[in-house]
Amino acid sequence: MLLLVWAPKAWHRLFPLKPRALLWFRGDKVLHVGYRRLSGQAPGEQSRQRQPQGPRFRTRLLITALFGAGLGGAWLAARAEKEQRQQQRRTEALRQAAVGQGDFNLLDHRGQARCKADFRGQWVLLYFGFTHCPDICPDELEKLVRVVEQLEAEPGLPPVQPVFITVDPERDTAAAMARYVQDFHPRLLGLTGSAEQVAQVTRSYRVYYSAGPKDEDQDYIVDHSIAIYLLSPDGLFTDYYGRAKSAQQIADSVRHHMAPFRSVLH
Repeated sequence: MLLLVWAPKAWHRLFPLKPRALLWFRGDKVLHVGYRRLSGQAPGEQSRQRQPQGPRFRTRLLITALFGAGLGGAWLAARAEKEQRQQQRRTEALRQAAVGQGDFNLLDHRGQARCKADFRGQWVLLYFGFTHCPDICPDELEKLVRVVEQLEAEPGLPPVQPVFITVDPERDTAAAMARYVQDFHPRLLGLTGSAEQVAQVTRSYRVYYSAGPKDEDQDYIVDHSIAIYLLSPDGLFTDYYGRAKSAQQIADSVRHHMAPFRSVLH
């Protein structure tokens, strides 16, 4: 049987720092004596000795901070370069898709003839829809307008021209377009034309549309592609944004396209 005895005062005459001893007994025989000294320093003195002090410690902290800042800056630069390369590859792929090639001839909502060259030198956000659309077209046009307004509020950015082209020329006359676009933005330009003219421009931008059956009131819905197109000041198709893209995401993308833009027509 082992008996453990805690003897804090047994060695005070031999050791002035008052060790605490542990004695192991078996019967009346001592098997082992173990002890440890207690420091005679006050807790405050121990804490001050363990705490690094002086200019060498501050120098190490400064070097560590500078090293971390350097690594962070290098990571951000590499990330920006990667995003720029991805954007360039996407732009090149979209250009090779040959979307928006050729010219078009339409009427704006004021009755004036319009062609693609009229928008040369301007960034354009373009949407295809129809004025009798119950919900999707108004939602997408409101989103397009929010993008335009957000970019307008930033000094130094070139203006963006919003354009709405109908896929329902039978009902969307110039007068109907004028009544419709005034509810969105003062610079929103509505474009319409004959069935052949609308078919030509939709083929150029690869827009699908199909009029549904008419009801007893001769009303009908037009099924069509949902996308906002970005055209550069050279008149070239630059990017597109589906319904899932938010106004903030589109505005960010437009800024990224604006920053490195250099005209290829001069």
